[in-house]
Amino acid sequence: MELAKIGLIGPQVDVLGPDMGTNEQVMNLIKDSYMMMYGEENINSSGVVTGKIVSQGGISGHRESAGLGMSVVLKELLKDEAFCEQVDTSIGLKGKRVIIQGYGNMGYHFAKFMKKEGAKIIGVVERDCSLFNPEGLDPDEIQMYKQREGSFKDYPHAECETVDPSFLLRKKCDILAPCAGQGTINMHNAPHIKAKVVIEGANSPTTFKADQILNERGIITVPDVLANVGGFTASYFEWIKNMEHVSPGRLTKKYHEQSKYNLLKMIGYQIP
Repeated sequence: MELAKIGLIGPQVDVLGPDMGTNEQVMNLIKDSYMMMYGEENINSSGVVTGKIVSQGGISGHRESAGLGMSVVLKELLKDEAFCEQVDTSIGLKGKRVIIQGYGNMGYHFAKFMKKEGAKIIGVVERDCSLFNPEGLDPDEIQMYKQREGSFKDYPHAECETVDPSFLLRKKCDILAPCAGQGTINMHNAPHIKAKVVIEGANSPTTFKADQILNERGIITVPDVLANVGGFTASYFEWIKNMEHVSPGRLTKKYHEQSKYNLLKMIGYQIP
C-alpha cells in the first residue's frame, strides 16, 4: 500500500512478481490490497502483480516456468557442437552431472526437468544443509522430505553437510546452477569451482570479480538475463491477460478457426 501511494507500483508503472520467500498467496494479497485502493478507478488493477492463483488472474504453468526456461536454454546450448567443444563435454543433457544451489521453486523444477532429460542431480545446496550423492538424487523425493521435515538434515540417501553447505559448490560436476541469492559465486569460491558450465538461475548470483575468474579458467557462465527468462515470459503473458481481459487460448482458438475457414475457401470448398 505504501509503494502504491507514492506511485512506485502499478499495472502501467512497475509490475511485481514472485521471488524468494513469496508464493501465489503473497501475490494475491498484494493484488487485493492494490485493488482495494484503486480497483474502482483502474480496470487493469489486477495486473499490478504476476504469479497469482489462476482463479485470481494468474496463468497455468507460472510456477514451473522459471525452471523450465533454464532447462530449455541449457538443452539448446548443449545441442551446439561448437559450444560443447568449448566446454569440453559431450552433446546433449543425458548423463550430465548437475549441482543446484537453492532448492526453492526454481531449483526444484529445474531439477525435475533436468532429470527428465536424462541428467543426474548429484548435489543440492541449501542454507543449512547440502546433499551429495554421486549416483543421483530424486528431485521429488528430496522435495517431499524437505516439506515434511523442514530441512534436508538427516536425509538418509545422501551425504549431508551442515557445517559448511556451500562447500559442495566446489565438487566436480558438469553443470552448476545457482538458483537462490545474489553473490553465491564470488572471488573466494570462484577459483575452486570445478563445473564446466555455470547457469545463473538466480538474479546476479555471480559477482563481477568471480565472473572474471571463471572466464580466465575457461568456465562458461550462462547469464541470468538469458537463463531465467522463462519466469519473465510467463509473467509477461499473465500481465497481458490482465491488461487485455481475455483468457489465454480464446484468441488462439479464434485464429485457428479463421485459418481453417481460409484454407477451405482456398481449396474451393463451398462453405454454407
